[in-house]
Amino acid sequence: MELQDGRTPNHQLVPHRGFSLICGIHDPDDVDQICNLDVTDSDVFVVTYPKSGTIWMQQILLLLEAGGDLNAISQHSSNADLVPWIEINGNRQAFMSAPPPRLRVTHLPYQFLPRALTHKKGKVIYVARNPKDVLVSYFYFHKVANMLETPQSFDDFFEKFLRGEVFGSSWFDHIKTWFSHKEDMNMLFITYEEMIQDLQAAVEKISVFLGKDLCEEQLASVVEHSTFSNMRKIPQASYQKVPEELLSHRVGMFMRRGTIGDWKNHFTVAQNQRFDQVFHREMKDFPISFIWDIKDFQ
Repeated sequence: MELQDGRTPNHQLVPHRGFSLICGIHDPDDVDQICNLDVTDSDVFVVTYPKSGTIWMQQILLLLEAGGDLNAISQHSSNADLVPWIEINGNRQAFMSAPPPRLRVTHLPYQFLPRALTHKKGKVIYVARNPKDVLVSYFYFHKVANMLETPQSFDDFFEKFLRGEVFGSSWFDHIKTWFSHKEDMNMLFITYEEMIQDLQAAVEKISVFLGKDLCEEQLASVVEHSTFSNMRKIPQASYQKVPEELLSHRVGMFMRRGTIGDWKNHFTVAQNQRFDQVFHREMKDFPISFIWDIKDFQ
């Protein structure tokens, strides 16, 4: 069976302990085992809500590990081969036997990640992005990703996002729970917007957090090969080689815009007012500020 645009049917979301997993991509029983993983000091987990800079961090981590040498990380079809999602089927088992340093990304909420992290083992980098831009980016990603439901319309997706009826569930719950536990582990909390504002400073901050000792030339190389425009030219970083059954490249690009404030091109006045009300209600007790428009940098 195919969809009208020729793609195969989307996978369905599977509710599991208050979080939505993707049928065929995640195994609930396997995900439940992640919390028992042994963690060493060299392990690094990048935590994001979907569309918040995950593949950006994959690129930065790999380049920091390689001392800025792009050729050293260009032997695989995608960066996900080297920095995989811990929750995808088979990756938990692979983690257990992988040599250090074990670099992983995840969209999972706090309650699923290894409990050893709260014993100050390993490191966690949480990347947060303003949720209005997350919503827009996620809407377009749903059109490309064959494992997710194709949105009926932007308005329909807007409502589902606010209700948390998407993979990743509630953006608000995700960030609040992780932020609440940031002092319990070795965590660097950084925003997508500050990475856009000053990538050099962000890379240096990440490098120091990971204990890397790179010279200025090496750091400059990491920054150069981690810009949005350059990553779009690197197949491993831009996911151009990911199989068609997972990403419909002819429908849209995985790396679409990578900017701040695109929500203004999509939200109606009423939607923006409603989103602001929900945001202020949900986040009133959390001292997290966001940049909502690229003009705010000027």
